[in-house]
Amino acid sequence: MKRLDGKVALISETARGQGRAAALRFAAEGATVVGGDLLHEAALESQRLMAKAGDTALTPGPPDVIEKGSVRAWVEEAVAAFGGIHILHAHAVRFGTLGTQPYEDFTFTMRAELAPVWLAAHVVWAHLGRSRGCVLTAGSTAGLNNQRTAHSASKGAVIALTRQLAAEGARYGIRANCVSPGTIDTEGSRGDLLADDHPMRTIPRVRVPDEVVDAAVLLASDEASYITKANLVVDGGWSTVLPGAVH
Repeated sequence: MKRLDGKVALISETARGQGRAAALRFAAEGATVVGGDLLHEAALESQRLMAKAGDTALTPGPPDVIEKGSVRAWVEEAVAAFGGIHILHAHAVRFGTLGTQPYEDFTFTMRAELAPVWLAAHVVWAHLGRSRGCVLTAGSTAGLNNQRTAHSASKGAVIALTRQLAAEGARYGIRANCVSPGTIDTEGSRGDLLADDHPMRTIPRVRVPDEVVDAAVLLASDEASYITKANLVVDGGWSTVLPGAVH
């Protein structure tokens, strides 16, 4: 028996990076995946990869995860197709520093990284209560160690929101946990944190998305049925030293 057999997983940002890795792995573990991304064609490619592996997936029209009506339609299509939702995996990332990031980008980052988590949880909450399901959020070591101005603030807020969701969900049997990765080798990080002129490029071994997904699968599975309010850091210990420090 696979670890997520019989579960319906709603996963955002499935077009690439960690979202795609999570979708493929959750499907391989037996979950029926309902994905979504504004990069709709790339999200459909993720669905095709799952179908090619013999897994069940659905990718409705591109959901705007900061617009309530769009998120509600996304959730309702998932419920209509598969009868309910057991897992919500919501995340988004945008980088910028205080000196280079305009106020408009700061407010966008705060909204783009934090609002989708609250909004998706808000819309799907009743369905998770019926299935006694779980919320899995994507934090970051930046939310613990001040690596990016808006990104650090928003990811710190995601971690705090996850704890609150765990507290409010306890009476309904809803678990809420967070996975906080360090630097991950994705298309986005290659143009920023892993660029040649960035100190983080000295990290001895950069993690790949599948290593973060390992933690996500554990927390989404019944093996973690007594785990809630956790923030699981997945960074090989790198956040214990400053970027670029010599070992």
